[in-house]
Amino acid sequence: MIRKTDRFLTRKGSVVEYSIAGQGEPILIMHGGHSNCKEEFGYRELAGQGYCIITPSRPGYGSTSKELGENALTACEAYLELLDFLKVPRVHVIAISAGGPSGIHFASRYPKRVRSLTLQSAVTHRWLTVDDTFYKSAQVMFRPSIEKGVWLLIRSMNKIFSDVLFKSMIPAFSNLGKDELLLQFNDDDKRQFGNMLNRQRSGHGFMIDLVQTSQNLESELSLIQCPALIMHSKNDGLVAVKHAYYAQQYIPNSELIILDTWGHLIWMGKDAADMHAKLFEFLKG
Repeated sequence: MIRKTDRFLTRKGSVVEYSIAGQGEPILIMHGGHSNCKEEFGYRELAGQGYCIITPSRPGYGSTSKELGENALTACEAYLELLDFLKVPRVHVIAISAGGPSGIHFASRYPKRVRSLTLQSAVTHRWLTVDDTFYKSAQVMFRPSIEKGVWLLIRSMNKIFSDVLFKSMIPAFSNLGKDELLLQFNDDDKRQFGNMLNRQRSGHGFMIDLVQTSQNLESELSLIQCPALIMHSKNDGLVAVKHAYYAQQYIPNSELIILDTWGHLIWMGKDAADMHAKLFEFLKG
């Protein structure tokens, strides 16, 4: 799969880094936390089904200006400018994990530009609060002055002790017991997980995510007019499955698929092919 990466300058002078992969009907990806326009999960499968995948690095991630993260609508205006620049009239939107609010805001604000919305393991309402342990640790580990060293350490460990690191990190993504969990993966899954760790950075992006995922989105969800597919694992240990039920409650024209899969990264594991089949059925339908 050939991927082109470039930068776009908005009318207000902000930078949007983006990538384009594949050819065909366009899909706009709102990537998850600690990611960027070089995300890979699900891309090979989407390109193989004849889709053109457009991925902007969200505010504060990659080379995209952190100022665009002032609020979700400012970022959505930049995404719209990017689509206009690329001469793309309408897109399917796939919003992943902490990218959920970005996809929800875009679909609700620009209904004529969105063919469908798919939420995958997505945050759809208030996620973390200042009292949560993960919130407190994230404020330390992933602040812009420290995160580069944190990810450098993780990548160094991944290079030397990849199997040990996989076994120690993967339980955070699932509610399954560790013994049952480890049976879900083959060597290719472990390779994908290692590649994820090698490309991840937080920049200013994850601090922006912590702010934008602290809000309830029922008004935005209720304004979505396009067909919507909500996909979530019942065993997600990072973004609870209640986020999926919440989205279905408020999106008028939505289909909910609760996956009996291992956890948050639904593109990995022995049931990933079934997830992709359900996604393609929705997109083509």
